[in-house]
Amino acid sequence: MATVQVALWVVVVLVALAILFDFMNGFHDAANSIATVVSTGVLKPGQAVVFAAFFNLIAIFIFHLSVAATVGKGIAHPGVVDVHVVFGALVGAISWNLVTWYYGIPSSSSHALIGGIVGAVIAKTGTSGLVASGIWKTVAFIFVSPLLGFVLGSMMMVLVAWGFRRATPSRVDRWFRRLQLVSAGAYSLGHGGNDAQKTIGIIWMLLIATGYASASDANPPTWTIVSCYAAIALGTMFGGWRIVKTMGQKITKLKPVGGFCAETGGALTLFLATALGIPVSTTHTITGAIVGVGSAQRASAVRWGVAGNIVWAWIFTIPASAFVAAIAYWISIQLF
Repeated sequence: MATVQVALWVVVVLVALAILFDFMNGFHDAANSIATVVSTGVLKPGQAVVFAAFFNLIAIFIFHLSVAATVGKGIAHPGVVDVHVVFGALVGAISWNLVTWYYGIPSSSSHALIGGIVGAVIAKTGTSGLVASGIWKTVAFIFVSPLLGFVLGSMMMVLVAWGFRRATPSRVDRWFRRLQLVSAGAYSLGHGGNDAQKTIGIIWMLLIATGYASASDANPPTWTIVSCYAAIALGTMFGGWRIVKTMGQKITKLKPVGGFCAETGGALTLFLATALGIPVSTTHTITGAIVGVGSAQRASAVRWGVAGNIVWAWIFTIPASAFVAAIAYWISIQLF
């Protein structure tokens, strides 16, 4: 009985750590949802975080749990995962999130989590414990999601410029201040739909590994879904102010029309990825869309040096979080 109680407490602690990661994910990635709408002056910061959190939360009613299934069953073979692997994965992801948040670098919480899972599994069994198709699909979208965001953002900017070519600048600004509320809501909806499911996936992975859920279950327990969506919404409400300035102003100067195009391009990319069950980075997506909007106006409008620094952070995310996760896995084995 004592052993069962200890095992249950380990699961409870790891679930709490996963929900903390989800909260941090919302906190870290809040800037992606609100940077453009704040930097264009359409909403004040306090209004923007509540607005974004609301759409993060209602995504629970809209998206199928395809991304959760990919993370929970499609990155590592269920038989390989144990509490040590989950602990290592979460420590690796949270550590990378803290470092990039502290330095104001818009990195990917999503890929930090995937990197954490990969590093902990490799530390246990080597690459044989990984599901190659899930890994390659996720890695491919490291490049596809910002590229798709870039293409859609720049196309939206060109279409809007052509459609409103006869309108006065003041009229365009007035219209797109209203329309940006729609695009910001759509982007926050996509953010909640894709990102909350990653944490649902790792909790599901833990519950399967410890016997509290079955690998044959179509969906995870309802309480995991509700708690993860609530956690990411709360994290968004507290916001990631260190990153807002980078996303909203340092890459390129945005007006409401540009903010609308970037958010719409980013939202469409997130909707597609979530429908396909692919965990993508909201950071990668919105950065690509912002660069696309800026370059559609003129190439010199984009601060390519800042964008380049962000890309380097993307490249290092999975290896760095995997390395920390492998160390955390080893420490967990030694201690427990």
